[in-house]
Amino acid sequence: MRRRPLVPRAHWEAQAAQHGFAFHTLDGAPYWDERACYLFTLAQVERDIEDVTQELHAMALDLVDAVCASEALMARLAVPSDYRDWIARSWHRRDPHLYGRVDLAYGGRGPAKLYEFNYDTPTALYEAAYFQWLWLEDRIADGTLPPGADQYNGLQEAIVEAFGAMARERRLRLPLHFAAHDGHAEDGGTVDYLRDCAHQAGLETHRLAVEAIGLGDDGRTFADESGHAIRSLFKLYPYEFMFEDAFGPALRFDAMQLIEPPWKALLSNKAALALLWERHPGHPNLLECHIDEAPSAPLPAGWVRKPFFSREGANIAATLPDGEAIVTPGPYADGPQVRQAWHPLPRFDAGWPLIGSWVIGDRACGMGLREDDGPITMNTSRFVPHAIVG
Repeated sequence: MRRRPLVPRAHWEAQAAQHGFAFHTLDGAPYWDERACYLFTLAQVERDIEDVTQELHAMALDLVDAVCASEALMARLAVPSDYRDWIARSWHRRDPHLYGRVDLAYGGRGPAKLYEFNYDTPTALYEAAYFQWLWLEDRIADGTLPPGADQYNGLQEAIVEAFGAMARERRLRLPLHFAAHDGHAEDGGTVDYLRDCAHQAGLETHRLAVEAIGLGDDGRTFADESGHAIRSLFKLYPYEFMFEDAFGPALRFDAMQLIEPPWKALLSNKAALALLWERHPGHPNLLECHIDEAPSAPLPAGWVRKPFFSREGANIAATLPDGEAIVTPGPYADGPQVRQAWHPLPRFDAGWPLIGSWVIGDRACGMGLREDDGPITMNTSRFVPHAIVG
């Protein structure tokens, strides 16, 4: 694994506009960044990323099975008591799921280490599945990359197939609505991309804003802005927010099918990392992790404190082995937290890359890299493309 500086393609911004990549620049700063790329060997991808992701995914599903059979484990994950049976039912029915992102620290040597699962509302999919593939084709065509270069990226084909399988097996109530926050460019772009994949699979879909979803007069059903019943919904909106919303209790009537399904809420909870460590202590791809029973106490050297529910590097506190402290701001300070062993991201020239390894259905099949100027991946991170060259 190495980082290679590059001269960006002259036409990439026009290409982004042509293909609907409206969020390539966020708040005036580059998000898509092709001033460099990361190069991997095929052995690194297959052995250290793909195989590891597949194993971690299997361990995660085993954990969900255990949690859904245990009131005590549900409580340790801080799942609200009113929603525990509903989540367990969704697992016991094996409600279909689409995707998830496994965030890994990996620098080309040694085992990849799991930072966290993002299995409910992961983003960075469009750029991983689609736009970086366009980049690869162009860079091979212009001679920047050798003719035999490849990319760990079977994502789009797998997404289309997953949607198609749900429909063929009649495991999805059609039409399928797609929702994200109104006016949020990145979330909206991700949802629009997934909706396009659903169209390629032949599904009837509708698009709406999360804010436009209403509750029917019966208090059980949900409707869009036209008053049409929402039979199934892909929502880029976290379960922990839904549990606190006024309409949350109506979810438990199961009048609306959700993608991702309710059981995915268990894996976008960082307490799952602690439970995994308890079940697999010393596993080479896990970092030691515990539910923090004293989250206000000073953090010992060599540990990171994370809220159960947080995103994009917010509200992280770390005390490095040499005693240096790192604290990030954010809105998730209240609530339970975990303590995870400090394991720094690798440093390459100007950045610290985090690998987002994607699972579609139950198959690991692609990755994207987000790079930050510091060791904690924030909402200011940049997406840097990759290629397989050896």
